[in-house]
Amino acid sequence: MSYASDLARLWKSQGFRRLTWVRVISQAGDGAFQFGIASAFFFSPQEATTPADIAIGFAVLFAPFTLVGPFVGPFVDRWHRQRIVLVGNMVRLVLVGTIVGAVVVGAPRTSLYALALATLSVNRFLLAALSAGIPQVVDRQDLLTANAILPTLGTIAAALGGTIGGIVTFVVPGVSEDQKALLALGVAGLAFGLSSWAATSLSKRSLGPVRLLATDRVVNEALEVLVELRDGYRHLRHRATPFHALGVMASARLLYGLMFVASILISRQVLGDSSDPAGAIGNFAIVVGFAAVGFGLAAVITPAFAHRVARHDWIVVCLLLGAVGQGLLAIAGAPWALLGAAVTVSFSVQGGKIAVDTIVQRDTDDAYRGRAFVLYDVAYNTAFIAAAAIGALVLPVNGYSRAVMVALALAYVAFAFAYSRAPREPRLAAQV
Repeated sequence: MSYASDLARLWKSQGFRRLTWVRVISQAGDGAFQFGIASAFFFSPQEATTPADIAIGFAVLFAPFTLVGPFVGPFVDRWHRQRIVLVGNMVRLVLVGTIVGAVVVGAPRTSLYALALATLSVNRFLLAALSAGIPQVVDRQDLLTANAILPTLGTIAAALGGTIGGIVTFVVPGVSEDQKALLALGVAGLAFGLSSWAATSLSKRSLGPVRLLATDRVVNEALEVLVELRDGYRHLRHRATPFHALGVMASARLLYGLMFVASILISRQVLGDSSDPAGAIGNFAIVVGFAAVGFGLAAVITPAFAHRVARHDWIVVCLLLGAVGQGLLAIAGAPWALLGAAVTVSFSVQGGKIAVDTIVQRDTDDAYRGRAFVLYDVAYNTAFIAAAAIGALVLPVNGYSRAVMVALALAYVAFAFAYSRAPREPRLAAQV
C-alpha cells in the first residue's frame, strides 16, 4: 500500500487524527524555534562571531538529545502522557516568551543559552510521550505503519515550521536582525500554544500509561537506565561488528561536524559580509540545500547497491568519498569547492550511516537493540558537540584553514583504512 493510502486508513481513527495534529503543530513550532535560535546564536552580527561562540551554540542545541534523552522513559511511564504534552507545550510557550523578553532587555547571553537549553530539553519529554502514546490510539496491526508515518509527518512539519519562521523574518520590512529572530520565536510560541490547545481534544488517559507507576522510584529507575546502558555497551563491544559500526559512525559525524561549523563561519566571513546576517543566512541556506541533495542521493543510491556491495565495504567506500569531498575544500575555499564538498561529504556521511543502521539492527540481539540505539543517539550527538569544541580550537575566525581541511581529508582516509580491518562477522551472543 502507498504512504497516502496508509495515512488515509489511519486518519479514520479519531485518536490518531488528534495525536497527529498535536505532533505536527508541536514540531512545526520546533522548526520555527530552532530557526530563531540559530539566527540569534549563529548569524547575529553581534553574536557567534568566533568558532567558540558556535561551539557553545551547538552544545546548547544538542546537549538535550545527549544528556536528557536517555532518561525521559521513567517519567513518561509515571505521568499521564496527555498532560506531559499539554503542560509541556505551555511551559515551552512561557520559556519562549521569557527568551523574547530577555532579548528585548539585553539580558546576558548565558541566560539565553540556559533558556534555550531548557526549552529544547522539554521537547525531549514531548517527543517521547507522543511516541509512547501511539499504541493507545491505533490498532496493533497498524502500529508499524503509524510509527513510520508520524515521525515522517513530524519531520516535514519541523522543516515547514523553520521555513515559515524564515519567511516571516524576511517578508517583514524595516526590522533589525534581532527583531527578525524574535519574529521567528513568536511563530514558535504561537505553534506551542496551538499544540497545547490541540492536546485538550485528547482525554487525560487517552495516551496512557494504562497503569501509572509509582513516582518514588524515579531516581532508582534513572540509575537503572545507566546500568542497562552499561550492559548494552558491553553487549555491543562483545558482538564487535555493531560496536565498530557505531565507532565509525561517530567518527564520520565528528568530521562532518567540523565541516558544518566551518561552513557557518565561511558563509558569514568568506562568502559574504559578516555585517550582513541576511546574506550570511542566505549563503548558508544554499550550502544546506546542496547538503540536502547529498543526503537525498545517499537515500536513493545506497539501497540500490545493497545487494552488490557488502555494507562493511560500502562504509569504507563512503569514507573514501568523504575524503574526496573534503579534498575539494583543501584545494580552495571558493563557493564551488564548498558546495561540491557539501554534496559529496553529505552523501558520504549519510550513505555510511544507512549501512551502520543496518549493521546495528542486524547484529545486535533483540533484547539489547533498544539500548543500542539509545547509545547510537548519544554517540551521534556527542560527536557533533565534540566537533564544535574542536572547531573552536583549530578553526580561524573566518572558518577556512587549508591545513584543517587537509587534515580532515586525511582523517577520512585513516578511518576508512581502520574500518577496513574491522571484523565483518559478529561474535556469538554472550550474557553480560
